Amino acid sequence: MSAPSSPAFVATLLTNPKTPKLDAALLDSLRNAWGGGDVQWLAADEAAEFTLSVLPKNRWAVWEDVQKLGVDLVIQPTAGRRKKMLLADMDSTMIQQECIDELADEAGVGARVADITARAMNGELDFEGALLERVGLLKGLDEAIIAKVLAERITFMPGGRELVATMRAGGGYAALVSGGFTAFTAKVAAELGFDENHANTLLIEDSKLSGDVGRPILGRQAKVDALERITAKLGIAETDVIAVGDGANDLGMLGRAGTGVALHAKPSVAAQCDVRINHGDLTALLYVQGYAKSEFVTG
Repeated sequence: MSAPSSPAFVATLLTNPKTPKLDAALLDSLRNAWGGGDVQWLAADEAAEFTLSVLPKNRWAVWEDVQKLGVDLVIQPTAGRRKKMLLADMDSTMIQQECIDELADEAGVGARVADITARAMNGELDFEGALLERVGLLKGLDEAIIAKVLAERITFMPGGRELVATMRAGGGYAALVSGGFTAFTAKVAAELGFDENHANTLLIEDSKLSGDVGRPILGRQAKVDALERITAKLGIAETDVIAVGDGANDLGMLGRAGTGVALHAKPSVAAQCDVRINHGDLTALLYVQGYAKSEFVTG
């Protein structure tokens, strides 16, 4: 007699940790409708999961329904869902701001630059051209403003510290890859415990921003290149990676990684990803890997 096969999929439901409101009745209703296994709570009122033998045909209709309840739903294969590497975007992902927008605000061109940023992240503009246009508007800004913005304007996305610390505690590797600037990624990576970071370099002349960045420019393809390079260095497969981002320039790495997470992403970006987190924070990336809250490392 052959051994019973393992369930092929797992459904994870989660909410905003600040206002946890995951209803047990909702879990039971979905589990019954889809013929799922027993509900396993990962965090009381916040995150739970159950296994499935087949992928539900109405998954996206149900996803839309539970979104209205403030609940994120992720359905993925059970095999290999706990990853060995985190590849993360920085702006509006590991931090709550867009660094270039904050610099532009200090320079008095905030609204103009923020508009370009939003359009670029939504995929309406070429990333490289949009970056150069925005950086050009910062020409002449005193480089000391960078430290001021870091100290006064930059805040971490909730859950980021736990995400990085927990994955690293389990032997995982964490890389921060941004279309932003090294002056910011170096600080954020050090604070959150990333193993390495990559970004663009703002060029300085006479203690002022020159209005240009170093070449080559790190954009969408560079994030894919980083995925290939780092996995090869570590001797792991791309399927062993969980990647997270919010903008159009993240789509390449999100599509290539074993699990690509669109976090509070632009609608056009989220539409191209199977894992969409709109209500949870960065700890959602731990829940979708099957970590219980009791397993989180605070760093």
